[in-house]
Formats: sequence, structure tokens, C-alpha cells
Amino acid sequence: MQRCLVTGANRGLGLAFVTQLLERGARVLACCRDPAGARVLDALAAAHGERLAIHALDVADPQAIEALPKVAAQHLQRIDLLVNNAGVLVSGERFGNVRAESLAISFAVNASAPLLITQALTPLLALGNKPRVLCITSQIGSIAQSGGFRTVSYAMSKAALNMAVKRLAAELVPRGILVLVVHPGWVKTEMGGKGATLSPVEAARTLLDLVEHAQARDAGRFLAYDGAELPW
Repeated sequence: MQRCLVTGANRGLGLAFVTQLLERGARVLACCRDPAGARVLDALAAAHGERLAIHALDVADPQAIEALPKVAAQHLQRIDLLVNNAGVLVSGERFGNVRAESLAISFAVNASAPLLITQALTPLLALGNKPRVLCITSQIGSIAQSGGFRTVSYAMSKAALNMAVKRLAAELVPRGILVLVVHPGWVKTEMGGKGATLSPVEAARTLLDLVEHAQARDAGRFLAYDGAELPW
């Protein structure tokens, strides 16, 4: 996994992925919505030179996704690992206050974008060395384990992401591209909160090890960070 692209790369789990991949010697294209505010990424770029490029990408913008393959080809030439990490959670949702805008942005970022990005980058993935796609989902997207009504936009969009990965796996595994959907655990990020049990570094390291050792049989399964299978 020496040529890698990460979305949502400016903070939290995405930033931890970038850091871990650079430590493993990879060349990385770090994509985030606002590179101007990504000071840690800037510091990493200064330290690692040409191995890290930062690209402005709003994953909710279809035109930005269409332009992404050209940028990725220039920096990476091929893609061994695509990490669809960018996500959004609308806080405070309860029955009676759910807004159409919240549903729309949640589905655009959490479900549609990983599908469209993977589709757009498939030609570069096809050139990769044992190419893999990692989509970050959540246990909250499990219909079987669903309860209550909180964060319904997030839960629905992650369930949709799970379906997208199931379909992507069916299409891409025959082409030699593994597509994985993984719940990262409860991670101490802006989204996960301070009470979470895993640091971003721990989560990223565990997930990258899981992806590196994944087999074709793991593609399209709903996995937790420790390799356990979750119910759809």
C-alpha cells in the first residue's frame, strides 16, 4: 500500500491515516474540504516533501469528484489504497426536528461520495498493487442492532453506505480490487467525543493492518476494526 488517497484527511481519523501511511513509507494524496486550515497536514507536507500532496476536495460536489482522477494520477500514478473516510454527523437529531437538509448532506457525504469516488478512481485502482478500498462506516448503520431515533440521518446514510460497498465488492472483486466496509470502533475524534475508547492513532493502525491482511472473502462483509463480523 504505497500509493494512497485519503478523504477527510485534515483531522481525526483521516489525519491519523495520513500520518500512519507516511510512517509506513507511502506516497499519499490527502484530500480535505479546506486545505487552508489544515495546519497539521501542512507540517507533514513540509516534513515529507513530495510524498504528501494536499488537495481541496468537497466530497459532496460531483464536479470535484469528476476532477479527482486527474489530480490523483498526477501525484500517485496508481492507487493501491483508497480510504473513503470523509463523513458528517448532524448532532442533536430527535424525532420531530429532522430536517430535509440534514438528510440530503448526510447521504451525499456518507453514502453517495464513497460510491462515486470509488467509481471515478477505479481505473487507477486497477493499476494498483493488490488494490484495496476502505470505506469507514459505523455500527450505528446496522439495521439489526438499531434502536431509538437519535442521529437518524447518520444511521440511515451509513446503512446506505453498507449497501453501496456490498454492490461495489460484487463488481470490483472480479477485477482484483478488494472493497471493505469497516466500523472503526469508538474513536476520540470531534465526532466520537472525548469519552471514546480508542485514539485515532490506535484506530488507524488497527484498520490499516486489517486492510493489509484482508482476503477476497472479506470484501463486502460488514466488519468491525477487530475483524469481527457485524450484522447488517
